[in-house]
Amino acid sequence: MSGDRTSLLAQPLKPPSAGRAAAYLGLFVLGALVGVAGAVVQPAWFPGGLLLALAGEAGLCLGAGRAARSRAAAIASAGGWMLAVILLTASRPEGDFLFAASGGSYLFLLGGMAVAVICATFAPVRQPDGGSARLGK
Repeated sequence: MSGDRTSLLAQPLKPPSAGRAAAYLGLFVLGALVGVAGAVVQPAWFPGGLLLALAGEAGLCLGAGRAARSRAAAIASAGGWMLAVILLTASRPEGDFLFAASGGSYLFLLGGMAVAVICATFAPVRQPDGGSARLGK
């Protein structure tokens, strides 16, 4: 019995297939698009726009994790969202900026990061093949 458990735990991780890697890249780009859309919507109808932007991000991250049955999909979409939002916070030499120094912008930035972490935590984790018994026993 202990030999079976050791062989399950000692399996090396395989790199993702080309299709799965392409799906993760697509989710990354989709996360960036949701981040840009949320940055435009969140100040428009405060607080409804903020809630709509955060709900869109949560739906994307949860949906990606459930559809691909992996945390990596949720993390890929959250990473795209974070990269887009962080890049949008930088001011340009011309003085243009997208985020005003208001509470709603900070709630969008920090709340979006918290939503990304929560959704990545809720994503299903791959279990090793075998019986339905608990792994700790």
